[in-house]
Amino acid sequence: MSAPIQDAAPPLPAGEKIPAPKAKKQPYPFWLGGVAATIAASITHPLDLTKVRLQASGDKRMIESIRKTVRTAGARGLFDGITGTWMRQMSYSLCRFWAYDESKKIVGAGANAPAWKLALAGSMAGGIAGVIGNPAEIVMVRLQGDFAKPPEKRFNYKHCFDALFRMVREEGASSLARGLAPNVFRAVLMNASQLASYDFFKAELLKTQYFNDNIYCHFTASFAAGTVATTVCSPADVLKSRIMNASGPGSSVIHAGGDPPLVATEGPGFMFKGWLPAWSRLQPTTILIFLTLEQLKNVVDWSRDHGLRL
Repeated sequence: MSAPIQDAAPPLPAGEKIPAPKAKKQPYPFWLGGVAATIAASITHPLDLTKVRLQASGDKRMIESIRKTVRTAGARGLFDGITGTWMRQMSYSLCRFWAYDESKKIVGAGANAPAWKLALAGSMAGGIAGVIGNPAEIVMVRLQGDFAKPPEKRFNYKHCFDALFRMVREEGASSLARGLAPNVFRAVLMNASQLASYDFFKAELLKTQYFNDNIYCHFTASFAAGTVATTVCSPADVLKSRIMNASGPGSSVIHAGGDPPLVATEGPGFMFKGWLPAWSRLQPTTILIFLTLEQLKNVVDWSRDHGLRL
């Protein structure tokens, strides 16, 4: 028995053309997030420098730490270790943004994905980027914290590459993995809280009648994401800075380079030491990263619309 013949589609009106299928949007360049993060980190470097010195030294107050830096090294001292920041952003941040986009494809996190899928993708990206960016993370922390130490205890690195080569030569290749566990843990927390919460807040804001996909929506979503990320990451951030600044063997997460446990000497509040400067640094950084990233995406879209390949 022959299969029934289905009715043919009705003919189009005379002169009307068949609409062309919508072209699939090309993915953005993998390096876009790294460039956006580098621009943002360069602007907020003085605050990042102050945060690291508060966590790694005996400085107590944010403003006092800034004054101390200017008094001892001049205004230029607020940009000590900037090459380490650039190295870190173009390794760790470039990798995390790329890995986050790829991880979202793996877990099936689309435009309106639930928060847990976004957090899972962020955690996967953080684990990968934390391992790849660990050497640059150590270099950045050491370059930023060097002038807060007594002269006899300073590393006196000239720039990020000098720091990298001297670490391998003087401390062995294993020194590049110093603090790997807390750094990867922090990277997982950071990406699960910062990247995922930005996407989540942005999607939720766009569901309301008050926001469109513009700079006001991007600013609000990134502001919320920065606050969430600072609070979630503070304990791991403090431990990471303490361990990476220690140069002797035997450093652990509990002791972080000291003989008695940190909880016993400083109390549990030490895990949130430097929260205000960390928020002051991460908040504008988060806002600048996502605002810059969204604008770079607009530039790429404009370039492709005008026949330029990016």
